[in-house]
Amino acid sequence: MSFELKTSENLSKEKKYQLLLSQIKSITDGEKNFISNLANITSALKYSFEDFIWVGFYLKENNELVLGPFQGRVACTRIPFGKGVCGTAAAKKETIIIDDVNNFPGHIVCDSLSKSEIVIPIVIGKEVEGVLDIDSGKLNNFDETDKNFLEQLIENISYLFQENK
Repeated sequence: MSFELKTSENLSKEKKYQLLLSQIKSITDGEKNFISNLANITSALKYSFEDFIWVGFYLKENNELVLGPFQGRVACTRIPFGKGVCGTAAAKKETIIIDDVNNFPGHIVCDSLSKSEIVIPIVIGKEVEGVLDIDSGKLNNFDETDKNFLEQLIENISYLFQENK
Protein backbone atom coordinates (compact mmCIF):
# COMPACT_ATOMS: atom_id res chain seq x y z
CA MET A 1 0.00 0.00 0.00
CA SER A 2 1.26 3.45 -0.87
CA PHE A 3 0.38 6.38 1.35
CA GLU A 4 1.39 10.01 1.17
CA LEU A 5 1.13 12.10 4.32
CA LYS A 6 -0.43 15.48 3.59
CA THR A 7 0.25 18.54 5.73
CA SER A 8 1.03 22.20 5.31
CA GLU A 9 3.19 24.64 7.22
CA ASN A 10 0.39 27.20 6.76
CA LEU A 11 -2.02 25.26 8.96
CA SER A 12 -2.55 26.10 12.62
CA LYS A 13 -1.34 23.53 15.15
CA GLU A 14 -4.95 22.46 15.76
CA LYS A 15 -5.64 21.96 12.05
CA LYS A 16 -2.39 20.00 11.63
CA TYR A 17 -3.37 17.67 14.45
CA GLN A 18 -6.91 17.23 13.11
CA LEU A 19 -5.57 16.33 9.67
CA LEU A 20 -2.88 14.10 11.16
CA LEU A 21 -5.30 12.15 13.36
CA SER A 22 -7.47 11.28 10.37
CA GLN A 23 -4.41 10.28 8.33
CA ILE A 24 -3.07 8.09 11.14
CA LYS A 25 -6.45 6.36 11.23
CA SER A 26 -6.12 5.68 7.49
CA ILE A 27 -2.59 4.35 7.94
CA THR A 28 -3.49 1.96 10.77
CA ASP A 29 -6.95 0.81 9.62
CA GLY A 30 -6.70 -2.74 8.38
CA GLU A 31 -3.04 -3.19 9.36
CA LYS A 32 -2.66 -5.82 12.06
CA ASN A 33 1.09 -5.59 12.70
CA PHE A 34 1.64 -3.75 15.98
CA ILE A 35 5.24 -2.66 15.31
CA SER A 36 4.46 -1.47 11.76
CA ASN A 37 1.60 0.66 13.04
CA LEU A 38 3.71 2.26 15.79
CA ALA A 39 6.56 2.88 13.34
CA ASN A 40 4.25 4.67 10.89
CA ILE A 41 2.66 6.71 13.68
CA THR A 42 6.07 7.95 14.86
CA SER A 43 7.03 8.89 11.33
CA ALA A 44 3.75 10.71 10.70
CA LEU A 45 4.17 12.73 13.89
CA LYS A 46 7.85 13.57 13.37
CA TYR A 47 7.44 14.73 9.82
CA SER A 48 4.27 16.73 10.46
CA PHE A 49 5.84 19.09 13.01
CA GLU A 50 9.14 20.74 12.16
CA ASP A 51 10.19 21.24 15.80
CA PHE A 52 9.81 17.55 16.76
CA ILE A 53 13.34 16.13 16.80
CA TRP A 54 12.49 12.77 18.36
CA VAL A 55 9.22 10.83 18.45
CA GLY A 56 8.91 7.33 19.81
CA PHE A 57 7.19 4.73 21.87
CA TYR A 58 8.56 3.07 24.96
CA LEU A 59 6.77 -0.18 25.76
CA LYS A 60 6.30 -1.74 29.19
CA GLU A 61 8.40 -4.78 29.97
CA ASN A 62 8.23 -5.87 33.60
CA ASN A 63 8.82 -2.71 35.67
CA GLU A 64 10.54 -0.63 33.02
CA LEU A 65 10.01 1.00 29.66
CA VAL A 66 11.85 -0.47 26.69
CA LEU A 67 12.53 1.45 23.49
CA GLY A 68 10.06 0.69 20.72
CA PRO A 69 9.56 2.18 17.25
CA PHE A 70 10.91 5.72 16.96
CA GLN A 71 12.12 8.43 14.61
CA GLY A 72 15.19 10.45 15.57
CA ARG A 73 18.68 10.02 16.91
CA VAL A 74 19.80 6.98 18.93
CA ALA A 75 17.89 6.80 22.23
CA CYS A 76 18.06 5.28 25.70
CA THR A 77 17.01 1.65 25.54
CA ARG A 78 15.58 1.09 29.02
CA ILE A 79 13.98 3.50 31.47
CA PRO A 80 12.79 2.37 34.92
CA PHE A 81 9.31 3.40 36.03
CA GLY A 82 9.60 6.59 38.09
CA LYS A 83 12.88 7.70 36.46
CA GLY A 84 13.25 10.57 33.98
CA VAL A 85 10.30 12.18 32.23
CA CYS A 86 9.09 8.95 30.59
CA GLY A 87 9.31 6.85 33.73
CA THR A 88 7.62 9.58 35.79
CA ALA A 89 4.72 9.88 33.32
CA ALA A 90 4.32 6.10 33.39
CA ALA A 91 4.41 5.92 37.20
CA LYS A 92 1.94 8.79 37.60
CA LYS A 93 -0.24 7.63 34.67
CA GLU A 94 -0.52 11.21 33.46
CA THR A 95 0.79 13.35 30.63
CA ILE A 96 3.82 15.45 31.50
CA ILE A 97 4.91 18.57 29.63
CA ILE A 98 8.43 19.82 30.33
CA ASP A 99 9.21 23.32 29.06
CA ASP A 100 12.96 22.99 29.70
CA VAL A 101 14.33 19.48 30.20
CA ASN A 102 17.38 20.88 31.99
CA ASN A 103 15.09 21.99 34.82
CA PHE A 104 13.50 18.56 35.33
CA PRO A 105 15.07 16.81 38.33
CA GLY A 106 16.39 13.42 37.26
CA HIS A 107 16.07 14.10 33.52
CA ILE A 108 17.71 11.32 31.54
CA VAL A 109 19.68 12.85 28.69
CA CYS A 110 19.25 10.62 25.65
CA ASP A 111 19.74 13.43 23.11
CA SER A 112 21.61 16.59 24.07
CA LEU A 113 19.67 18.52 21.40
CA SER A 114 16.39 18.03 23.28
CA LYS A 115 15.13 21.21 24.96
CA SER A 116 11.48 20.43 25.79
CA GLU A 117 9.44 17.25 25.99
CA ILE A 118 5.95 15.81 26.25
CA VAL A 119 5.21 12.26 27.38
CA ILE A 120 1.77 10.66 27.15
CA PRO A 121 1.23 7.40 29.04
CA ILE A 122 -0.66 4.59 27.35
CA VAL A 123 -3.03 3.21 29.97
CA ILE A 124 -5.18 0.20 29.09
CA GLY A 125 -7.64 -0.61 31.85
CA LYS A 126 -5.58 0.30 34.89
CA GLU A 127 -2.22 -0.82 33.49
CA VAL A 128 0.41 1.33 31.79
CA GLU A 129 1.44 -0.40 28.56
CA GLY A 130 3.93 2.23 27.46
CA VAL A 131 4.40 5.90 26.66
CA LEU A 132 4.56 8.14 23.62
CA ASP A 133 7.58 10.43 23.99
CA ILE A 134 8.17 13.53 21.87
CA ASP A 135 11.19 15.83 22.16
CA SER A 136 11.67 19.25 20.65
CA GLY A 137 14.80 21.24 19.91
CA LYS A 138 12.94 24.35 21.10
CA LEU A 139 12.23 25.42 24.67
CA ASN A 140 8.54 25.66 25.64
CA ASN A 141 7.42 23.86 22.49
CA PHE A 142 4.50 21.91 23.97
CA ASP A 143 1.19 23.19 25.33
CA GLU A 144 -2.38 22.13 26.09
CA THR A 145 -3.14 21.79 22.37
CA ASP A 146 -0.40 19.17 22.00
CA LYS A 147 -1.55 17.46 25.20
CA ASN A 148 -5.19 17.29 24.12
CA PHE A 149 -4.56 16.04 20.59
CA LEU A 150 -1.82 13.57 21.58
CA GLU A 151 -4.01 12.14 24.34
CA GLN A 152 -6.77 11.80 21.73
CA LEU A 153 -4.31 10.01 19.45
CA ILE A 154 -3.43 7.55 22.21
CA GLU A 155 -7.12 6.97 22.90
CA ASN A 156 -7.70 6.39 19.17
CA ILE A 157 -4.91 3.80 18.91
CA SER A 158 -5.42 2.09 22.28
CA TYR A 159 -7.02 -0.85 20.44
CA LEU A 160 -3.58 -1.60 18.95
CA PHE A 161 -2.22 -2.22 22.46
CA GLN A 162 -5.24 -4.28 23.46
CA GLU A 163 -4.87 -6.47 20.36
CA ASN A 164 -1.13 -6.87 21.02
CA LYS A 165 -1.63 -8.49 24.45
